[in-house]
Amino acid sequence: MTTPFADCARNVGRLHRAVLALEKRIAPLGIEDVVRREWFRLLEQKLIPQLADDAYLVAAVVGGTNIGKSVFFNHLAGNRASATSPLASGTKHPVAIVPFDFARNHALESVFPDFELRAWTDSDAALQNTDADLMFWKSEDSLPDNLLVLDTPDIDSDARVNWERADNIRRAADVLIAVLTQQKYNDAAVKQFFRKAAQEDRTVLIVFNQCELPEDEAYWPVWLETFCGETGLSPDFVYVAPNDRRAAEENRLPFYQRRGLSGEIPAEQHDVSHDLTEALSRLHFGEIKMQALGGSLAHVTGEETGVPTWLREISRRSSEFRSAAEVLSAHTLAKIDDWPAIPNGLLIAEVRAWWAGQREGWSADVHNFYNALGRGLVWPFRLARRTIAGAETPAIVDYQRSEWNAILKTVEKVYERLTWFGELGNELLRPRIAELLTGNSRADLIRILEDQHSQIDLEAELSSLVSEELRTFREESPQFYSLLKKIDVGAAAARPATSIALFVTGLGPAGDAAAQLVAGGAMQSIAHVAGDVAGGTVAAAVGEATLSGTAASGVGYIESKLRQLHASFTARRAGWLAKMLKEHLFGSLPEDLQTAAMLVESREFIDVRQALERAAHGLHSSETAC
Repeated sequence: MTTPFADCARNVGRLHRAVLALEKRIAPLGIEDVVRREWFRLLEQKLIPQLADDAYLVAAVVGGTNIGKSVFFNHLAGNRASATSPLASGTKHPVAIVPFDFARNHALESVFPDFELRAWTDSDAALQNTDADLMFWKSEDSLPDNLLVLDTPDIDSDARVNWERADNIRRAADVLIAVLTQQKYNDAAVKQFFRKAAQEDRTVLIVFNQCELPEDEAYWPVWLETFCGETGLSPDFVYVAPNDRRAAEENRLPFYQRRGLSGEIPAEQHDVSHDLTEALSRLHFGEIKMQALGGSLAHVTGEETGVPTWLREISRRSSEFRSAAEVLSAHTLAKIDDWPAIPNGLLIAEVRAWWAGQREGWSADVHNFYNALGRGLVWPFRLARRTIAGAETPAIVDYQRSEWNAILKTVEKVYERLTWFGELGNELLRPRIAELLTGNSRADLIRILEDQHSQIDLEAELSSLVSEELRTFREESPQFYSLLKKIDVGAAAARPATSIALFVTGLGPAGDAAAQLVAGGAMQSIAHVAGDVAGGTVAAAVGEATLSGTAASGVGYIESKLRQLHASFTARRAGWLAKMLKEHLFGSLPEDLQTAAMLVESREFIDVRQALERAAHGLHSSETAC
């Protein structure tokens, strides 16, 4: 059966891990880091370290300037551990006394994570001026095994660093010993410190020091009522100490109890001096520990003070990113709808090259012979055409130029759309878009694209695509592919007569010769090329009417495959431009928006919410103490 402390430790540990995991995901939101939030400091500096061990309490002596805090600290330590001179400027750094062997069994760094720990060998060491957050400590065998005692910097000091150090001490302490005087009980800074302690449900012992007794017996109850009324504290013990400097310096100042856990102290016991260390040791450590942790956990889980405020901020910010992402998705940033198609002649050549590689035996020999014959027959026509019109520009070069023009048009459209987005007024988009448009962004991008585009081997890319697509065709339709190979063998047997006859009629030989004559011409459509490849018939120049019956039966399917080749190549080239724009212009903008917009649906966000629910339920459950 688990204990309330174990349940609390498990729930808080789960919450801490979940918060750290979510913190790693929310960087794009641009919200304040959790390390700067009060609830997270309580979680990490108070709850986590002290839930690791419930065998000790940390009691901190706190109060304003020159009111005798060190007197009480020395009393608890059993010796003159801290300076008590009335001329002293006050403790600058916290000092700690710990039970003998405590440091061997516990990591002091986890108990006091905000301080640089140093061994305490000089009683005046804590008076030194330095910006470093130091804590001096030493062991005392006079202390109970489960009690640590701290002397703290003045909480009403003008030095902000003292306030910060005192706040860190308050988060680490289970019990606060509030040292007050007639002059300091109503100090604004002192009340502010203890107001936070009340909100965290700290166990507090109040000692009114430097009292003129018995004269002040009538006044300290008024001071107490005012102090508690303005801070919300409900102290467990109240003591008064006389104004006796010599007794204080000799560490024999008496402490008279006026209120305890059972209420008012009888008048006949007013003159009985009490040992504060003994009083602390009589406290129910387990209950106080859970009370202190419960107060911190209430702050951490509070709707207006803790993790829920962080989750609401994340949700609100994520919603803003969702709105920005919706703006981008509703208006396409760059639409590439006029990308040049690869010339049919180039596509046909690659398809024929691949198909030739699939032929076997005498079929391949016959096709290769007549293709070579076709090239020989066409050569005089090509020579005559070059003589009349001059050397032709390779089709792949023309295509590359057309593609570059398409790239320039696309970039222009992109920048026009970015400018429009920047003027929409979306608070999240505007600075990111402005960053994309600054300086020589456009010229730099075009220079990069031009350099990268000039290095692309388009022929190799086309060859790779055709090979991949047709291999897939062969694997997906083995029966149809096998039929085509048989048809191809039959066509090879008939090609001698067909080839010659075709050339004589002026249409040219079938196969490669016909493709070379009319490649790029108006008569050459995808369907015609498909029919030609499928059946080896004269389709490239005059259309489907000349297809053989066996070839025509498969032309529709093959046509769709070749259309797919065109579409795939266009998609690959447009995809290249999209990739370049992503790398050299948009960067992580699309991903940042999408990731941030979906954070509230992430596993990390849900984990924090569930861990928070468990911790909050445990806090209010009658079956657990926190």
